[in-house]
Amino acid sequence: MDFSNLFQHVPDNLVVFTPDFKIIAATDAYLQTTMRKQEDILGLHLLLEAFPDIHYSFEENPVRKSIAKVIETKRVDFMDLVRYNIARPASEGGGFYESIWEASHTPVLDQEGNVEYIIQKTMDVTEREQAKLAHQESENKFRIMTDTVPQLIYTVSPEGKVTYVNERFVKYTGISAQDIMASATGFLDVMHPDDQGPFIARAQESFQKQVEFQAEIRMRDRDGNYRWFVKKCSPVVLGNQNKVSLWVGSATDIHATKQMVQELLESNEQMALLSDQVHSALEKAQFERKTLENMIMNAPAIFCTLKGPEHRFELINPYYQGLFPDRELQDKTVAEAVPEAKEQGFVDLLDKVYQTGEAFSAKEVYFQRKRQDINTSEDVYLTLNYQPIFGEGMKIIGILVFGYEITEHVKLRESLQKEGKA
Repeated sequence: MDFSNLFQHVPDNLVVFTPDFKIIAATDAYLQTTMRKQEDILGLHLLLEAFPDIHYSFEENPVRKSIAKVIETKRVDFMDLVRYNIARPASEGGGFYESIWEASHTPVLDQEGNVEYIIQKTMDVTEREQAKLAHQESENKFRIMTDTVPQLIYTVSPEGKVTYVNERFVKYTGISAQDIMASATGFLDVMHPDDQGPFIARAQESFQKQVEFQAEIRMRDRDGNYRWFVKKCSPVVLGNQNKVSLWVGSATDIHATKQMVQELLESNEQMALLSDQVHSALEKAQFERKTLENMIMNAPAIFCTLKGPEHRFELINPYYQGLFPDRELQDKTVAEAVPEAKEQGFVDLLDKVYQTGEAFSAKEVYFQRKRQDINTSEDVYLTLNYQPIFGEGMKIIGILVFGYEITEHVKLRESLQKEGKA
């Protein structure tokens, strides 16, 4: 059997060298990965001639340290992930390319037990590690967004187990996310006992039919007080699957609205207006409780992120885009895309949040929107939250804009007030 030919065709990245780093053999897979030919590397010093790294001296090179350990211990050494800059051949354009590798070094001993050769096995994991980093950055952005919105956000597995709660959920209940997710009953422990039975029945029916559901329940805060919330839970189907992968839920505080309704019911003098006012209160509750349906991009509220001190649109959900159906917002600054916002002082507010790091929140903000497609102006009322987004070192890198358009609500309230005066 021709072992040389057999070794040459092993489908792994293998290179064999002597203790003084002289290369004596390499598999075709190794040559293909490193863009080399046999005649280009045989007899060369592995680190000083064949594959020097511009960021390491020979003594500090982590590969050299691993090989030294193998020579000393005569045992296999598995390296941690290592970033290595491999020189491109002139035929490939020259220069260096940065890559991430998994590597091991295996000693081959002679009859006296001394290291005669060392086999290096490597695997280029650059794409895998870059994908992991991108996934981690995506998760970090998701957490920033969910921790900023005023609702209590959670996700539930198809089996009914809580798999995520946002920071507001933790702060309100006083229970750590780990304890909530580890509990067999999830967040039912903070739900009023009288509300648990109806809620479970509705949730089970919804899970069976795989449809959205909502319920009004009372939840206990960290001080032991109960407040009314509207819980809404929506199914999410990911990829090409035909079944629900997870459920995304939100809990919106409607305690003030419930109190207002109760006060109206107890006031005989306002019974004539009760129906319209209750309807208005419920509309407001419906409006305020809409949140992260189908994750962030389907949030039932205006939602965007602005990047940098120039406030450049980066992430825009459909509700925010719906405010300006006649415009292209993506990658433009607020001043460029929405000049009337600058004229009406909104850019100044964004500048202040970006410069000071202090959040801005306001209700029923008046905004005069100019419709470029129909050449007219419209009065719009908004509830706005500007929250700074912090990057590494707590440096402000952008602003999260979250809010609701409440134009119809304001007009309805004004109409009710006029009717009351009449």
